[in-house]
Amino acid sequence: MEQGHSQGFWSKYVFSTDHKMIGKQFLLLSIAMALFGGYTAYLIRWEVAYPNTPAPFFGLVTPDKYNSIITLHGTIMLFFVGMPLLAAFPSNFLIPLMVGARDMAFPRLNMASFWLTFSGALLLAASLFVPGGPAAGGWTGYAPLSASSDFTGVKWGVVLWLLSLALAFISSSLGGLNYLVTVVTHRAQGMTYDRLPMTVWMLLASAVTFFLAVGPLIAAVFMLLMDNLLQTGFFLPAKGGEPMLWEHLFWFFGHPEVYVLFFPTLGMSLDILAVFTRKPVFGYKLILGSTGVAVALSFVVWAHHMFQSGLNPALATPFSITTIVISVPFALIIFSMYAMLRHSAMRLEMPLLWVLGFLATFLIGGLTGIFLGSAAADIYLHGTYFVVAHFHYTLFPSVFFGGFAAVYYWFPKMFGRKLNETLGRIHIALTFLCFNATFWPLFRVGVGGMVRRIADPSFYPQYQVFAGWNIFASIAAFSLIATQSLFLWNFVLSALHGPKADANPYRANTLEWSAASPPPHGNWGEKLPVVTCGPYEYSKPGEAEDWKPQAQKA
Repeated sequence: MEQGHSQGFWSKYVFSTDHKMIGKQFLLLSIAMALFGGYTAYLIRWEVAYPNTPAPFFGLVTPDKYNSIITLHGTIMLFFVGMPLLAAFPSNFLIPLMVGARDMAFPRLNMASFWLTFSGALLLAASLFVPGGPAAGGWTGYAPLSASSDFTGVKWGVVLWLLSLALAFISSSLGGLNYLVTVVTHRAQGMTYDRLPMTVWMLLASAVTFFLAVGPLIAAVFMLLMDNLLQTGFFLPAKGGEPMLWEHLFWFFGHPEVYVLFFPTLGMSLDILAVFTRKPVFGYKLILGSTGVAVALSFVVWAHHMFQSGLNPALATPFSITTIVISVPFALIIFSMYAMLRHSAMRLEMPLLWVLGFLATFLIGGLTGIFLGSAAADIYLHGTYFVVAHFHYTLFPSVFFGGFAAVYYWFPKMFGRKLNETLGRIHIALTFLCFNATFWPLFRVGVGGMVRRIADPSFYPQYQVFAGWNIFASIAAFSLIATQSLFLWNFVLSALHGPKADANPYRANTLEWSAASPPPHGNWGEKLPVVTCGPYEYSKPGEAEDWKPQAQKA
């Protein structure tokens, strides 16, 4: 559409092809689903702390309900919070602005990707109301728990769960294609590949990783659908099928998926660090090389999730080695981030505080992952709460600390207004404290041998010694969930009535800050920007200013 093209309500806010509005739609969807996922987390922690006691606002969490809640929680937080927030929101909103384009390469395809994800979220919610209730086979959907073995009845909750995943995966695949084509074909004049910001590079790495990993799982999802609807036997032993095949196909995607969520946070954190330390990204080319190595290695580590599954012990050693080796490229990237903090003039504004929280918490997740990469240690720890703690120390920093850093940083660009500083600082402080108080005790509980996914821990006398730890962790979890109301209040109030923001309140170099806040339809005026330098021209000796915008005239 032309710059001055008028739009009605439906074409502007609902069925929009503008990448910025689609980014906002993904952001709002992820917030709504996070509320749903947070409610399931509340129910899980209530049952662990107070088994056989009715939960306020729900009732008694019976074992079958508990399994469904576990399934919903993992599915929601990974596929309907993490993927829209860290893959779709920054990709949709930022890529055209950061490369100097007016929109995505395929605007209508971009719109379709949102509505596919939205439809998947609706199907998942609808599974609450079908006969038999929602899926209860865990968020990993292991067969044969997730497959029908005869014609006595279709597990409609499982069917809707699978269809919701299929829509989410297809949506992300279409979105990734759009991101790649946009960066390759729609870069502004002068925007060479070595002038791309780290956010764009990491989003591309995320898209490529997803592309290469998701195909086998999409096939597996439709195979499992046929097992449920057509009574085939791909994963059913009674019909000659192999349930372990689902595990292999799931984790071939499942472990790279962690990096699909992690890469965008790395890119955004590097860009935020550069702005608030007033320093260039340390080791730009080293980081790109490390990222490429990490993408390649991510496809040869999946079986460390299966050391307890009957996997041939001869395969344990090579998968242990690759799992530990993949920590090396990520360690180089993280240490590059720490190097940027050294001898820097840090401005401790809210986006940087979230990045520092991400670095502190993810470091714990990375170090504890080394134990799980060793077959000898993992065989003991795998089924325990140690894995729950480790998993949340990797995913929560990536999705939430990274997501909040992005929202707080780009909120002025997205809405043209500022967030409340006081509420933001209280939010980060309480989130950091409550998160660690929730999951740090679970390392202790897990090392002590408490098995996860137990609906009634009071049934096992040996777990009574952990009752105090579980109550403490649950109260911290309830506090963590309640703390997010500060963000919701701040977000809504500031978007509507916050003080107006300058076009570039941070004196940042990257191209999106040369557009108006919020950017108009088409992003730029009549002429697209011309890029004359790299994205990290900070604190250069001999320069009058400590920054140099990418679109500044030479």
